[in-house]
Amino acid sequence: MTQFDVLNKIIDSRDFTVGGGSAAALAGAMAAGLIGMVARLSIKKGYGLSKEEYTSIADKADKLSSELLEGTVKDTESFKKIKEAYAMPKETEDDKSARSLAVEKAAVGAATVPLYNGKICKWVFDLGVLLKDKSNPNAASDLEEGNLLVNAAILGCVLNIEANLPLIKDENIKEKFQQEINYLKQYSNNI
Repeated sequence: MTQFDVLNKIIDSRDFTVGGGSAAALAGAMAAGLIGMVARLSIKKGYGLSKEEYTSIADKADKLSSELLEGTVKDTESFKKIKEAYAMPKETEDDKSARSLAVEKAAVGAATVPLYNGKICKWVFDLGVLLKDKSNPNAASDLEEGNLLVNAAILGCVLNIEANLPLIKDENIKEKFQQEINYLKQYSNNI
């Protein structure tokens, strides 16, 4: 599945194979693109940072955007693994045990992907902070939209981690995810 397939599935209300985790990663990718664009639009006049700093921000934003686009596909793949685990047989006690273990393993994977995407979004957030009051004022709305999108992306990642926690029985693993959730929540004013 490609990133474009994921996008088409996100916007198709009849498709249930791609959900909020992929949408959150896509929002983060768009935020990174906008923040990188604002940095590039600020290079020539220097609004408080050097040409090298603006270029570095833009290059980092481009890299993070690409990683988040890959994250849209990874999130979709991790959801498929949960569906596959639930489709396993459950006729015998051994079947039920194997199925339960597979569901939990898939849920850990499905929580790990949005956690990783959330951390990338946090880095996008940091780039937006660097440009605050130090970028081309003609692109102020683009920067603000990038900041809004990254806030939504972080929140979406948190929600998708939380959605998988009930499927995880290991309390130590759940506690580690909860610590990461608390960390990410610091970086979204919408949470």
